[in-house]
Amino acid sequence: MAQKTPPSISDDAVRKATAKTWPQWFSLLDKAGAKKMDHKQIVAHLDERYDFSGWWKQMVTVSYEQARGLRAKHEKPGGFEISRTKVIGVPIERLYGAWKDKRVRKKWLPDGDFTVRKATPHKSMRITWMDGATHVDAYFYEKGAARSQIAVQHKKLPSAKEADAKKAYWAETLQQLKQVLEA
Repeated sequence: MAQKTPPSISDDAVRKATAKTWPQWFSLLDKAGAKKMDHKQIVAHLDERYDFSGWWKQMVTVSYEQARGLRAKHEKPGGFEISRTKVIGVPIERLYGAWKDKRVRKKWLPDGDFTVRKATPHKSMRITWMDGATHVDAYFYEKGAARSQIAVQHKKLPSAKEADAKKAYWAETLQQLKQVLEA
């Protein structure tokens, strides 16, 4: 069983969006038998009985699972997943190019000989990571004429320990990318 984790969203925010607090949600879901349901079943239960957005139904479900020790932090049905973002002072074309061009990529990601499965220029890349088992999605956002943001999601990680390691890895790697591109 996973470690119990308190909700990362405030009680005020969940009440504003759903008309209930975390203790109220957890009590209602306990009474409904949600401890024995999988993720889809909990969401379906909420969908049948309550009228608020699907995004909030997912948040209530994940927060419940984490609070009850049914799901670890960063855990998804297909493994663990982390994300990191970084704003970099270059146009989006240059940021995207630093991922696409292997010679430039070697400067900030020396071990990064990954496989691009699908790419939309200046918008996204879907990548099979060099381990062959995990996936990285890279999203590129324009933040003005000379500023861009990279958002990285590393998916299908095998454990919470690996998720924590990749979170630190991507923080360091995106900082290195920023240093290379802004030099």
